Amino acid sequence: MLGAVETRSVSPVFVGRAGELAALTEALPRAGAGEPQALLVGGEAGVGKTRLIEEFTRLATDRGAVVAVGGCVEIGADGLPFAPFSAALRALRRALPEEFDTAARGQEGELARLLPEIGDPTGHDPAAEDATARLFELTARLLERVAQDHTVVLVLEDLHWADASTRHLLAYLFRTLARGRVAVVATYRSDDIHRRHPLRPLLAELDRLRSVRRVELARFTRAEVHRQLTGILAAEPDPALLDAIFRRSDGNAFFVEELVASEACGRTVGSLSDSLRDLLLIRVETLPETAQQVVRTVAEGGSIVEFGLLAVVTRLTEDALIEALRAAVGANILVPAPDSDGYRFRHSLVREAVGDDLLPGERSRLHRRYAEALEADPGLVRADERASRLATYWYHAQDAARALPAVLRASVETRKRHAYAEQLRLLERAMELWDTVPDEVRGALRPMDYAESYPACGCDPEHTPLTYLDLLAEAAVAARLSGARERALKIGRTALRLLGGEEADDPLRAAWFHVERARLESQLGRGDGWADISRAEELVRGLPPSAVHALVLAIAAGWGMLRLTGSESLAAAERAVEYARLVKAEGTELTARLTLGTIMVAAGDTEAGLAEMHAVRERTAALGQLHETARAYINISSSLEGLGRSREAVQVATDGIAFVRAHGLLESAGWIRANLVESLFALGEWDRVQEESELLLRTAAASSKPGGTALLQLARLALLRGDTATAAAQVAEARARYGTAHDPIPQYILPTTRAAVAVAAVEGRIDEVRDGLAAAVESGFPPGTHRYGWPLLLAAAVAEADLRGLPAADEGRAGALDRIRRCLLGLAAPHPVWQAYSLYVSAELARAEGRDTAARWTEVAAAFATLDRPHELARVRYRLADALLAEGGRRDEAAALLRDAHTTAVRLGAQPLREDTELLAARARLAPLTGEPAAPAAPDSGQDDTFGLTPREQDVLRLVAEGRTNRQIAETLYISPKTASVHVSNILAKLGVSGRGEAAALAHRLRLLESPV
Repeated sequence: MLGAVETRSVSPVFVGRAGELAALTEALPRAGAGEPQALLVGGEAGVGKTRLIEEFTRLATDRGAVVAVGGCVEIGADGLPFAPFSAALRALRRALPEEFDTAARGQEGELARLLPEIGDPTGHDPAAEDATARLFELTARLLERVAQDHTVVLVLEDLHWADASTRHLLAYLFRTLARGRVAVVATYRSDDIHRRHPLRPLLAELDRLRSVRRVELARFTRAEVHRQLTGILAAEPDPALLDAIFRRSDGNAFFVEELVASEACGRTVGSLSDSLRDLLLIRVETLPETAQQVVRTVAEGGSIVEFGLLAVVTRLTEDALIEALRAAVGANILVPAPDSDGYRFRHSLVREAVGDDLLPGERSRLHRRYAEALEADPGLVRADERASRLATYWYHAQDAARALPAVLRASVETRKRHAYAEQLRLLERAMELWDTVPDEVRGALRPMDYAESYPACGCDPEHTPLTYLDLLAEAAVAARLSGARERALKIGRTALRLLGGEEADDPLRAAWFHVERARLESQLGRGDGWADISRAEELVRGLPPSAVHALVLAIAAGWGMLRLTGSESLAAAERAVEYARLVKAEGTELTARLTLGTIMVAAGDTEAGLAEMHAVRERTAALGQLHETARAYINISSSLEGLGRSREAVQVATDGIAFVRAHGLLESAGWIRANLVESLFALGEWDRVQEESELLLRTAAASSKPGGTALLQLARLALLRGDTATAAAQVAEARARYGTAHDPIPQYILPTTRAAVAVAAVEGRIDEVRDGLAAAVESGFPPGTHRYGWPLLLAAAVAEADLRGLPAADEGRAGALDRIRRCLLGLAAPHPVWQAYSLYVSAELARAEGRDTAARWTEVAAAFATLDRPHELARVRYRLADALLAEGGRRDEAAALLRDAHTTAVRLGAQPLREDTELLAARARLAPLTGEPAAPAAPDSGQDDTFGLTPREQDVLRLVAEGRTNRQIAETLYISPKTASVHVSNILAKLGVSGRGEAAALAHRLRLLESPV
């Protein structure tokens, strides 16, 4: 029998919630159709979330869906990393074993971080900041694959207890699940979400996603409480009892049950105290003493306590324990845990009340018993929970000497699972315990067991004790990898402050913290990090080779590769490779070799540099150092584009994207896709540029530098297709994404300046064109940046040539042309593509000075004819045709050139170039370029080649181009200022421009104010 206190306080009838249940069940057919669903169910404690989910999962199962449930675990203050996902995936694997194993095939090592039983987690790379994103992407892909032939409902309960890693993974799934028959439902206790609760920012983020539906549970109405009581009592309730319970419960379904149970225990509703805890403890207090002891023990054991563990901790005989559990289960206080031999509280509110009722010494004693039992028999709990639970038990047992090693072991386990936020939390707990632990305990700890971020520095890691600085180093990396970069920076500053004036006494450790701080300052946009890198180089200079020394040199070389490619960076990379080989630090060696190869290509040692990068790519892939493999794809594709080998660059980038997608390296995918877009643009595949750029901007990489590159390419595309306003907005947004104010990296600064200069030129803002070039020239063009310098010079030279003769451009013109000429002479042009650009800039400079010739443009056209640069070639052919017509004769040749240029412009959608070619053909009285038969036209036929401008409007446009105001135009033409204003408005409308400067620039560029050729 179950005992004298057995009660039925749960209604067998599902009450109310018709609208909420409908919202959940409506998601099933949509998920079944391949449209992933995301739902959040919120409500206060006891309002009925679990009952609603139970009813929903029952209906989903009846309709053929596979339901997998996982709950967040509260053990003291420490959530187990990924606990609800581990439980849900475990249930999913039990339900669909073949489908699950097929979907996970090839990625078992990574997915074992969530589900340890499917494999051994693969290695951990402290530098791989996209490791967590990779795990998340593989999880999303796993769910999509498992759900190909089955509707899968993933239920995650009690998000208010979720660890940071669980919250991040859930947000990732809600953002990125795009296909598959999947519905993800998550519940949380809304009354726990105070202002500083960590779930609050996630809820705000998810509210902004249109794909996420919120379901909020309100309290029961009086009529619903009536139905609930009828179900519980199996009879019509007395009206007075209904009124009293509704008043005291305020419609909270769980409180209704507890009030009914108190009546069954002989306590009338009216006699109860106002204390919620007293109400929740009534049923506990009516249990036999042994059962109360078991309930108190379960309250401190965690969300679920295994039967074997409970038996050891309570020290009861098996029969006595079973009898006590029968009483607790019969009273609806405890329930058997699904898929387990353990027990949990039916409602967490009761567990919290029981725990709060414990005496302080009683609580620490229970935790000690749990810890001792688990140390004596680790098999009492699941292996993936063991370390975290043991750390929590010893910590709450207030035994610092036993807690510190346990907490450190748990931190290692969380690191293996890429749960860096939880690792950081445990390390901070270890730092809290550090000073309270006896010296002999600390002296027995070893860095090799608990710390891996800080490389060995000449000491023997097997015999050298772990230090507080080791903990700080590990915590700094955990904070960085978890995205808490401000916290990481603070930890690094603490370490350097502790080292203080003793940096020279521990130079390797100090150097490591300096390069770590340099990395963080760069990532946070606080500076370029060079001061710290330089200090680190000073500290290791003259020391024997070590892993730290090699790391410092590799970081310094990488810094120079991006900012100051030259002999010093090359030498640093070579020394980094040498030192890393001497100390057998292959990871650092491969990083340095990749940097070295990139610098070699930039320095002109092209084939050797490319061979080095390809070798690194193959070696890192073989070793499983996938982050570095992805970096190799990034650098190789970028280097090939810098050489003008765009088709090869596209192939490498395409292969790289396939590689990183196969391994879930989404952040790296953004960088590779940015390179792909740049090469596609050069090749004239502009529709693909649009497609790939927009795809990149829909990914997580959109907010970082790859997003800036995508925006710049879209800005160039918009400008060359005639949408100046969009181009200007995208340039401004790209500048913000690059965030180069504190760290002006040439590969971001120069292309942004080039795009801004081009926009300013089209809008007739010549001063901004000149200021942009002057700022770039002042900063200089470091070796290897010619690939960015030549397009910028060309944009400035074209602007000066197009605006030649514009009075507003006269002032400062000589200095601007001289600046371009000096750059033309000083900028390297080591490859055919940049040699062609050099000729192009020279020709535009000559056009700006009124001395361009057909012979000069013929040379430029011949240079571009051998390259895959269709837009540049078309533009040059247009210029050559213009020069031929201006010199007289060779009209057939000019017509052929214009036809070729026009065909390219049409294919690319380059509207300004198309208009230029058509207008030049019309002014020269050539056959139409549209392929229609030419209609004979006499020289005085009046054919309109001036955008429909009347003679009077042409007069006004000439004066606008001279910079005259409306009043000055009116005085010159003897018309009223109002009439002048009307003419100006008509001119702007006919030319399709937005301002007077843009109108003047267009008139000069298209020679609208000149006589026909």
